[in-house]
Amino acid sequence: MAVTASPTHWSAEDLWLDIVPKLPGFTVEVLPEIDSSNTELMRRARAGQAEPVLLVAESQTAGRGRQGKAWLNQPGDCLMYSLGLVLNPLDWSGLSLVVGLSIAESLQAQSPATAPRIGVKWPNDLWLHDGRKLGGTLIETANLPPDTHAPCFGAGHGTPRFVIIGTGINVRPPHVPQALHTPAACLQDVDARWTAPHALRQLLPRLVDDVLLFAAQGFASFQTRFAACDVLRGQRVHLSDGSSGEALGVLADGTLQLRTDAGLRSVISGDVSVRPIHMALPPAAV
Repeated sequence: MAVTASPTHWSAEDLWLDIVPKLPGFTVEVLPEIDSSNTELMRRARAGQAEPVLLVAESQTAGRGRQGKAWLNQPGDCLMYSLGLVLNPLDWSGLSLVVGLSIAESLQAQSPATAPRIGVKWPNDLWLHDGRKLGGTLIETANLPPDTHAPCFGAGHGTPRFVIIGTGINVRPPHVPQALHTPAACLQDVDARWTAPHALRQLLPRLVDDVLLFAAQGFASFQTRFAACDVLRGQRVHLSDGSSGEALGVLADGTLQLRTDAGLRSVISGDVSVRPIHMALPPAAV
């Protein structure tokens, strides 16, 4: 286990003990500052370092979100990490949805019943059910150099790839511009006791389990679970191309289904930016 010293207590050894039976060769690293945890793991993968690894960054100087958006923070404001491992799934479709779903379920399970609900805005953003964004994930893959030796997970027959799952979750109230399309939220809006290390400790074991299950079975086995966390389902949404429709949920391959004036439309992850027009949500279940 590799652990870099940090003034914040991350329970790195406990994390390692939880995960190493599932991911042989797994290591944990905590860095006070780095340019980007995803970028660092990409550099390593291209150099043939592909063993399973969790890289936690307390501060990032060049963090990236989806569509190239910056993700910066001060230590303790945000949980930022990248999980890297070699996967060869039956089908890559739906991986980002599984990641968002897994994290939302883990965090919701440890939140007070009276707190705002945590869900997933397709494909993988973490939202509170009042329409505020809590966090998001950027998934990147890399081809491995020849003769790279590392554990590979999945039941596919294609070419294994090194997968980097980089997640950022606001823990404290974020310092962000007011003119955002989507208002920002933080875990301490849900429960003031949340800290970045506690959140990581709660979400990582289930995340690893779910990524391995996805690699073995694909997204179809997660479809029902995703529907329970889907904050867009039943909402009137519009797309970045100017069209709009009612979100009907996702298919077994993770494709978003919309009912538009022109009929049903399938939206593939990464094609468009989907934003709800309004959030008229049912009350939380009791």
